[in-house]
Amino acid sequence: MTAFLGNLLGGLLKFVFDMVSSLGTEPEKLSYYAVAIIITTIIFKFILLPISLHQSKSTKKMNEIQPKIKEIQNKYKNDPQTQQAKMMEVYKENKYNPASGCLILLIQFPIIIAFFNVLRDPIKYVFKDASIYAAINKTFLWIPNLEKPDPYLWGLPLLAGLTTYFQSKLMSGNVQADPQAEATQKTMNIFLPFMIFWAARSFAAGLALYWVVGNIFQIIQLMISNRSLGKIKEETK
Repeated sequence: MTAFLGNLLGGLLKFVFDMVSSLGTEPEKLSYYAVAIIITTIIFKFILLPISLHQSKSTKKMNEIQPKIKEIQNKYKNDPQTQQAKMMEVYKENKYNPASGCLILLIQFPIIIAFFNVLRDPIKYVFKDASIYAAINKTFLWIPNLEKPDPYLWGLPLLAGLTTYFQSKLMSGNVQADPQAEATQKTMNIFLPFMIFWAARSFAAGLALYWVVGNIFQIIQLMISNRSLGKIKEETK
């Protein structure tokens, strides 16, 4: 499945690369390959946009019913069967599926892994010929070769960590949770960006570029969807 998706996404990247490379003279510090990665990442995120919007709505819905869930958990803490039945009633009344978040992740995960593999092995999935890949320019601003790690920690590795942090904050900032869950989320909001920053130091810079562009897209999408859903909630009061 991942190989099939990888070939599809690799074909998309190659199509974009061919389109970009036919436009004119290639800039010295911004290779067609870098531009193709940026454009393909944006297209890729638009493909996943319906799933991401559904995830945002699901999170908002869970936030709205969280006080009722907490009340039921406290009221029936010694009666697990009744607690579960009452919670299912709340879910049904509010048309919320508690398994929807997991289903969304299960759909996204193989697609994301496939695109990750495409950028990790562009010869196999994109260019199909090592000599063609070796011949193309792979510069991106201060990075001489996107095939190798960014030579500067303050470059794409730092941007990957920072954009991951802001994305995590936007995803969790409006969700009500118990103190223990909030403490866990705060820890993850620090640990995950640091982990991404550390990994991006050794990743091919092309992968880090994909991650940064994808995060920026996600941050903009979350800001717009959070504002839109907030307005809808106010209008329905």
